[in-house]
Amino acid sequence: MSEKYYIERKDNVSMRLNELKNDLPYFCSEFFVGMESLTTPLTRLNYAYDLRIFFDFLTKEIPEFMNKKVHQFGLLDLNMVTPSHLELFLNYLSVYQFKGKTYHNDEKAKARKMSTLRSFFKYYFKKEKIQSNITTKVDLPKLHEKAIIRLEADEVVNLLDQAETGYALTPTQQAFHRHTSLRDYAIVSLLLGTGIRVSECVGLDIDDIDFNINGFKVIRKGGNQVILYFSNEVSEVLHKYIDERKKMKDVNPSEKALFLSLQKRRISTRAVQNLVKKYSSIVTPLKKISPHKLRSTYGTNLYRETQDIYVVAEVLGHKDINTTKKHYAAMSEDIRKDAANKVKLKN
Repeated sequence: MSEKYYIERKDNVSMRLNELKNDLPYFCSEFFVGMESLTTPLTRLNYAYDLRIFFDFLTKEIPEFMNKKVHQFGLLDLNMVTPSHLELFLNYLSVYQFKGKTYHNDEKAKARKMSTLRSFFKYYFKKEKIQSNITTKVDLPKLHEKAIIRLEADEVVNLLDQAETGYALTPTQQAFHRHTSLRDYAIVSLLLGTGIRVSECVGLDIDDIDFNINGFKVIRKGGNQVILYFSNEVSEVLHKYIDERKKMKDVNPSEKALFLSLQKRRISTRAVQNLVKKYSSIVTPLKKISPHKLRSTYGTNLYRETQDIYVVAEVLGHKDINTTKKHYAAMSEDIRKDAANKVKLKN
């Protein structure tokens, strides 16, 4: 991944965070400074979004705060927030309006926002600036396990065929596909063949690819730079795309991005999400497939081939092995299948 792109993305998140601080009470800035060494800029940005909704809720729904504007909140006002208020907030999050738009939150989104408040109140309580950390008295929403969505082997083949040929696209889509087929095929192949994150994919520069080792360098979460490897099958697809990429006209010589948009600029994360959705909706209309689901597909397939969860965690860049177990390895299914042949009814 381009270090320049990584820095620009980080700076962009930091700028958005600074803008959001204007919608929060003044004392929140101290919290973000305190969290800087413990969290990524993106985590702090999500904290800011969650806190903005929380303070907006207090001014709309809690009588004690209805006469206040958000920027008028003082640190001591946090002592007036009760566990009951937090429970009302969780209920409020199911469906609410903010700046004219309606939002919905499932149990996972509620739990994340509550986790933000736990960090927020814990910080000021630890600094002895509020009387208590009331968030410890409120339970997080119970999360129900959801089925892991991933592609089966035949669906992987069909998705790659769609990206390569575009045979089932609409006439309008096929007109665009003629200009993007090699790029789209390379992107889908890379996502399915390496399990990289969509942000890592769009951040790749053409110079990051080394065909001598069939590898490329990426900057993972936390800023660590690592080399990942791809198969000969993926190598062949990348070779074809890069040969076309080098022949493209009207590309700024300073543009180093591997994957380009039709405007000859670095492709966006949203564009990759949309192209995965476009092809996968044809292959498996009942599954909502995103780049992250392709990552899940790769992780599951890698586990089935290696039977080593630690290998999967290392390749996917997980710091917590439990994340790998939960989201990628279809271990329980494989265990049940294996168990079926363990008990003999007749010798």
